[in-house]
Amino acid sequence: MRLRNRFMKCFAAGLLGIVCLAGLSGCGSGKASDSKEVHIGYFNNVTHAQALLMKAEGVLDNAYGDDVTVTWTGFNAGPAEVEALFAGDIDIGYIGPVPAISANVKSDGDVSIISGASMAGAELIRAKGAKITSIKDLAGKTVAIPQIGNTQHLCLLQLMKENGLDTVENGGDVTVTAVENADVLNMMENGNIDAAVVPEPWGSTLVKAGAEIVLDYDKLYLEGNYPVAVVVVRNEFLEEHPDYVKVFLEAHQNATTQINEDIEGAAGVINAEINAATGKSLEPDILTSAFSKLTITDEVNPDAIDDFAQISLDQKFIDKLPENIITEVK
Repeated sequence: MRLRNRFMKCFAAGLLGIVCLAGLSGCGSGKASDSKEVHIGYFNNVTHAQALLMKAEGVLDNAYGDDVTVTWTGFNAGPAEVEALFAGDIDIGYIGPVPAISANVKSDGDVSIISGASMAGAELIRAKGAKITSIKDLAGKTVAIPQIGNTQHLCLLQLMKENGLDTVENGGDVTVTAVENADVLNMMENGNIDAAVVPEPWGSTLVKAGAEIVLDYDKLYLEGNYPVAVVVVRNEFLEEHPDYVKVFLEAHQNATTQINEDIEGAAGVINAEINAATGKSLEPDILTSAFSKLTITDEVNPDAIDDFAQISLDQKFIDKLPENIITEVK
């Protein structure tokens, strides 16, 4: 089974003293440089497996010891986590590669990727009975994605471009709409959407309910060699607390190894953590299927990051390419 980078620059300005650069400042958080705290953001999703495992087992609390307080904050969407980074409310975050790229650009390079977390784990699913067997068949159809400008959206846009298709907004005939993953099945059954590009475990959930795979996780994009989750850091935090970041990365790497060496055991712990946070766990077969479509890894494919950045620029989600987006922590 395969389980598959000075943040928010503050300026001394005018007679009012120190103020923060409007819109992108982390100064408002008031966190001191000698703060003995590490604030981590993550999603309660299997694609953020290492975060869930470390949180459940108290790994970082043990690694930092009693002198450092670890705080975990769960998010449901990348933009909210990016805003928390900009505000200085979190220091390190598990997040999708496309929001990571956006954060890097909007902060002028003050947010960077320091590790991979997971790759692949997304599929193009058609509604039961929908006459869609290839990307070209999406012409005239309505396709759901979890969020405008997210990783699955960009994968879909690139696939459409390669097949001579475009969105209705750009003069084409494919309607692309953002739908919460939990609502996709209902919209399919009601005939509101014809297909969807979704991450795990939602792909496996849809298939179990009768929807059908058009492009599996290893066919959707780059043969599955693309990140679905990465780890980012505020560079201000990295510069002030490189030792904290090194401890985190070591724990993250160890968690990656633990998951890959004992998939079943780790998946059980992760599922229990999801249940504790959300009140709902994944069914065993869905959990197994989801992990089989993911590569849990601490590596980052820089070519995939570059591709996502270029697609984001072409689609005008960003206005320039990112700078030094991947940082090696030494």
